Amino acid sequence: MTVLPPCPKCNSEYTYEDGDNFVCPECAHEWPKVAAEAVEETKVFKDAFGTVLNDGDTVTVIKDLKIKGSSSVVKVGTKVKNIRLVDGDHDIDCKIDGIGAMQLKTEFVKKA
Repeated sequence: MTVLPPCPKCNSEYTYEDGDNFVCPECAHEWPKVAAEAVEETKVFKDAFGTVLNDGDTVTVIKDLKIKGSSSVVKVGTKVKNIRLVDGDHDIDCKIDGIGAMQLKTEFVKKA
């Protein structure tokens, strides 16, 4: 089953196709299918202070983070270079010197 986009005007999920358009039965708004297909959603990753993060950035840890399954801790102020942003619960893939590869959440880092 094809999932149709919600109405951009009223956010109704009960849209339907009518020729080359989508139609909302609740507010009678019509919009072309081409415009809906052209919209590309890109997730914006932001640090704890709202600064936009990009792949390859250097970030600093703002809170002591316990490493699951280990007695090690990533200390406040640890710089992490060359991060890679990914979708998921933990948004950052990185390699921390002395610890190794791990994943971090963007809410616990600030852009350096």
